[in-house]
Amino acid sequence: MNSIQSPLAGQHAVVTGGGSGIGAAIAEALLHAGARVTLMGRNSERLETQREKCRAWGDVACITVDVTHEESVAKAFNEAGAVDILINNAGQAQAAPFTHTDMTLWQRMLDVNLTGVFLGTRAVLPGMLERRHGRIVNVASTAGQIGYAYVAAYCAAKHGVIGLTRSLALEVATKGVTVNAVCPGYTETELLHASLQQITSKTSRTEEQARESLLRSNPQHRFVSPEQVANAVLWLCQPGSDAITGQSVSISGGEVM
Repeated sequence: MNSIQSPLAGQHAVVTGGGSGIGAAIAEALLHAGARVTLMGRNSERLETQREKCRAWGDVACITVDVTHEESVAKAFNEAGAVDILINNAGQAQAAPFTHTDMTLWQRMLDVNLTGVFLGTRAVLPGMLERRHGRIVNVASTAGQIGYAYVAAYCAAKHGVIGLTRSLALEVATKGVTVNAVCPGYTETELLHASLQQITSKTSRTEEQARESLLRSNPQHRFVSPEQVANAVLWLCQPGSDAITGQSVSISGGEVM
């Protein structure tokens, strides 16, 4: 394939949380664009399954990592080698009323959703600055743009991701590196299914009623697909996106404007 067909040929992309859902869709999009991809995540079995699925499309590897642990992140990225594109996708959501949000839940949401972004970015940024080229895309959430009840810790962490994105984008604006965030609304993933189960288990609503309650916030009245998120991420990584930095792109059917 030529460079027009493979705009990311020769580039190495790392996708955290790459074993399923949005991360897997992003990895597939990057592979189809010609990038070499390393999947990272905690579940080695899931990573290997996704790797086998993707092997026909390009060069893909997988490395087990816990993004909340500094030493684990350092080891994983040292094994991965030089990184041109970093997709900080690993994340977790857990709901609880604020008065029932204890320190364990609070810290877990910060560790997985915010500290993981910090550690991954810190691992790749020196090399990007040295080469004067890099793309960092943080998968945040509409919960980083607006508030939602019963997920205060998650919202706080995702707002932090957007703040980090904006601050770092300014620091590296003249150094060939762009830093952006994408903010999906409710997306058809395991995370959404877990949310629906939580609603049905704690209320008298059926799954269909629970789905309808979540869909009301989306003007298009449909959930986002992982592929739609992946398309936005790919756009931010491809040549021609150089002027886009410090942005938080809402992928939510118009829920956030």
